[in-house]
Amino acid sequence: MKSKVILGVVLAAAVSATCIADEKPAYKDASLPVEKRVEDLLGRMTVEEKVGQMLMFGAGRVAKRGKNGSLNMTKWGKPKLANSLGGLKFPFQSSSPAESAKLNNELQKNIMGSNRFGIPTLFVGEAYNGVMGKGSTEFGRPLNLAAAWNLQLTHDVWDAIGRESRLRGWHMVHSPVGDIARDPRFGRMSEGYGEDTYLSTEMLVAAVTGVQGDYDGSAPNTTHIGAVVKHFAGYSQVVGGRNFAAVEVSPRVLRDELFPPFKAAVQRGHCLAIMPSHGDLNGVPSHGNPWLLTEVLRNEWGFNGYVVSDAYDVGRLNFLMKVAENMEEAVKLGLKAGVDLDLYSDNVYELLPEMVKKDPSLMPYIDRAAGDMLRTKFIMGLFDQPYIDVKETKKQVRSSEFLALAREMDRESMILLKNENNVLPLSKTKGRKIALLGPLLGKKTLSTFENVVGDNISFVAEKGYELTDRDKERPELTPRDGAALDKMVAMAKEADLSILFVGGDEFTAREATFFKWVIGDRATIEPVGAQDELIQRVKALGKPVIVVLKHRRTLAFNVIDKNADAILDCWDMTEFGDEMVAKALFGEFSPSGKLPVTVPRTIGQIPYHYSMKEISFFKDYLFMESGPLYPFGYGLSYSSFTYSEPQVSSQEMERDGELKVRVNVTNTGKMAAKEVVQMYMKDLFGSVLRPDKELKGFEKIELKPGETKTVEFTITPDMLMFTGLEMKPVLEAGDYEVMVGTSSVDHKKAAFRLK
Repeated sequence: MKSKVILGVVLAAAVSATCIADEKPAYKDASLPVEKRVEDLLGRMTVEEKVGQMLMFGAGRVAKRGKNGSLNMTKWGKPKLANSLGGLKFPFQSSSPAESAKLNNELQKNIMGSNRFGIPTLFVGEAYNGVMGKGSTEFGRPLNLAAAWNLQLTHDVWDAIGRESRLRGWHMVHSPVGDIARDPRFGRMSEGYGEDTYLSTEMLVAAVTGVQGDYDGSAPNTTHIGAVVKHFAGYSQVVGGRNFAAVEVSPRVLRDELFPPFKAAVQRGHCLAIMPSHGDLNGVPSHGNPWLLTEVLRNEWGFNGYVVSDAYDVGRLNFLMKVAENMEEAVKLGLKAGVDLDLYSDNVYELLPEMVKKDPSLMPYIDRAAGDMLRTKFIMGLFDQPYIDVKETKKQVRSSEFLALAREMDRESMILLKNENNVLPLSKTKGRKIALLGPLLGKKTLSTFENVVGDNISFVAEKGYELTDRDKERPELTPRDGAALDKMVAMAKEADLSILFVGGDEFTAREATFFKWVIGDRATIEPVGAQDELIQRVKALGKPVIVVLKHRRTLAFNVIDKNADAILDCWDMTEFGDEMVAKALFGEFSPSGKLPVTVPRTIGQIPYHYSMKEISFFKDYLFMESGPLYPFGYGLSYSSFTYSEPQVSSQEMERDGELKVRVNVTNTGKMAAKEVVQMYMKDLFGSVLRPDKELKGFEKIELKPGETKTVEFTITPDMLMFTGLEMKPVLEAGDYEVMVGTSSVDHKKAAFRLK
């Protein structure tokens, strides 16, 4: 009898165990809320498995493409997969989109099959001129989008980037950039959206919502990717414009000018991740700053995504920043500050399983970090839809829609800075001969111009020389080539007019990386080499000279400006740049871009941006013309526009109310064209010194000849708030000026009072 009872108990237990085993774990139930799934999975994991979620390596260390296109796992990488990984950077970046999708599917299947819970890994890339992967649509730099002043275009371009990234098997990009770029010595300034807080904020929100497919938390994101907004915060404010240098900014500037883009990316854009700055903030490294990454980012702003280190930056708390005496101390600083995921290092967060044995107080931070990573993977739908349909990759990447969007980006972003005697647009008069000259001339520029313009005009072309030796680590300027200059001048002499392609390229302005001592910043901002000499000699021939300016940093192009009859500022364009430049020069459309930066006359004026405090403009310098070479917001058109006096809906504004500002804009020219209507605000008296003016609204409109449109802006209390004497946000009663016009210096004024 006793044996039967025991047998019954054993059988019952076996049945119960079978039922439990057959029961679907909560983390696999797609119908449950994400937080429930995270909580369930996190509760099942060991410390080692949790720490695995906190690691990201270069994908090439884990898997490679074999000679026959197969997936080859590396000896180093295989053991890492037992605990899964937080992420892999640039998987199969050099493969075509379809091959990348195929290999990433295989890699993900391998990873999920190698760990006991089937946890997927985030595949991560970057996006500056579109997706940084072979075969993607090549868009212009982010600063070109800022020059377009078109939020819908920015959203659409990043929407395309999000789709093309996902279609090649990526889930996140370490983009877009929220840094305010005010120092043209900084080699990375074209990664962001210019010098202005408001313009950068609106552009960044448009970029984040675009790349994330308008993700708002209501459903998984399975068609786009997650944005990793960087570099939080103030990185482009490095002293001397040098990457990795110190950052010294006042708390008020930080709150009022540098934080707003990031705050908006979190609260309005719902960005899924943040990357801290390489640098420090007034002596505290961003990667070891709990005030920045926890108190502000998480507690004040409500961020619940993950924070990923910039390359090796947790370890650099020890060997570069030297605020940690050893790597264990660096790990503690980074983890407790709020860094969830360590990028590239295999001797930093991997120390945590042993460290937590000695210091159990680290466990809550590990749980937070692993939970943040798992949450993102659930949001991206990777537990339920981990693979890419390669047929869709072939069908959608570089679609006609995306290629047309690239052309639109060029069309919208070109800035007409100068047009003396209306030399532009050029006519297609039969028999004319035009010389295309200069170091920024592309390999296909000549054939492209010939295709666009037709047979009526004959072109000759000569690049002359390269600006640098194009060394990938430390490029050197090429010596002056007198023969090349003579050849270009001789060609210009035989032509009716010359178009000079000058400025800078990817070797004269770029990221200065930590390893291999790659240099990318500059101590001067004039065009390099013999470009000034070239335009002076061509101008001396007495024939029209048109400049196509290409560059990635603001240049003090005084000599070029003095000698050019017309200047078309193009920054760093898409793959269709030459085609769209030709169409613009020959009048197929009117340029409509506006400067997203102030162009100084000399490096000696830096720091120099339009929204500095009023007292900063009180005195000029000896022996030079006052003011910038070109002001923020400036840009001409082939047409002309007139503005009515702005009308304010009331002379007084309640503290919880709003005002409307209306202006009529008329196209008084002979060509349909677009105009960027800009609204600036000025606080006439404040408890602390206030900016000379601040952009608070803009709208790009298109007008036919003779057409008038009414543009309306809404002034809200948040536009008038700033950090007051006690370092808290304040809304102060008093008099304000509103300015509406075509640039930061060309506008009409109205006034109102905040009660």
